[in-house]
Amino acid sequence: MNNRACTTAQNDARSATHPTESLAVPLPPFIYLASQSPRRSQLLTQIGVAHELLLAGPDEDAEALEAVLPGEAPRTYVQRVTGLKLEAAMARLQARGLPPAPVLCADTTVALARTIYGKPLDGADACRMLAALSGHTHRVLTAVALGAGAQRLHRCSDSRVTFAALEPGQIADYVASGEPLGKAGAYAVQGLAATFISRINGSYTGIMGLPLFETAQLLACIA
Repeated sequence: MNNRACTTAQNDARSATHPTESLAVPLPPFIYLASQSPRRSQLLTQIGVAHELLLAGPDEDAEALEAVLPGEAPRTYVQRVTGLKLEAAMARLQARGLPPAPVLCADTTVALARTIYGKPLDGADACRMLAALSGHTHRVLTAVALGAGAQRLHRCSDSRVTFAALEPGQIADYVASGEPLGKAGAYAVQGLAATFISRINGSYTGIMGLPLFETAQLLACIA
């Protein structure tokens, strides 16, 4: 299905008068998820998408793909990194001789103005990030990319999250829990950090790491 036909089908579904028809989203029978995030796998399962993980091998430097280029804007950064991850996963699929199926990738970044906050290097770095986000509204951008044969499809979710002013002791206790490590911006919206968040504007699942609306749109295009 091409992009125009996909858009038409989605508009027709939204305008349907029957309530169950308006909720129906066609999904492919099976995909590969090129992400080690358990949250992304759980979210795919939530919407009934059968999938297997397609993870980088020990010979791949997956972390190197996440390097920020000088002066790079947050949205440009997250979309570029997701595209690189998708191409690496498509090559991985072919190299391993696995049965063909669509491949889904995603990447999430946190940004305050033009400053990008990725995964903290350690506890001290997590404290630094959380102190910067304290009392401010920041953006959470999650880009999603889908590959099916030669076809490449992309979407990006852009949400706003407002943190209450945090005391140093709150930050230290949260970092000591271990939850910030491995998380963009050093926090998990679905975890203990939920008590810091006074307001969300956007996609909750996007903030978690896989915006389900945008993901379903992509999957419908190749179903």
